[in-house]
Amino acid sequence: MYHHGWSDHQNGIHVKSLTPDGNDISINYNGLLNNAGATQVFLHTGFGNPMHWNIVEDYRMQRTPEGWKKTLNMEDNQLTFCFRDSAGNWDNNNGYNWTYKTF
Repeated sequence: MYHHGWSDHQNGIHVKSLTPDGNDISINYNGLLNNAGATQVFLHTGFGNPMHWNIVEDYRMQRTPEGWKKTLNMEDNQLTFCFRDSAGNWDNNNGYNWTYKTF
């Protein structure tokens, strides 16, 4: 297991690289929406420039004992992301979202 990654402990977000090149990552979320009792959380993503999202996708996250998890492939070297629940509530880092870059 590779331990490269990034964390925002305060907001309950952890990104782990699953491969040496960083192209496969796991995003774990145990933040605001989970703490509010969300029954489903979705990962909202965009690749490339954080101001002009490309390849925008929503992914259903899997509930785990540690919160919510989604594994995905980095389609660019920069991923911008936030979270929403099935009721339409968002956790977007106060409008700044989160950004993860591969090396």
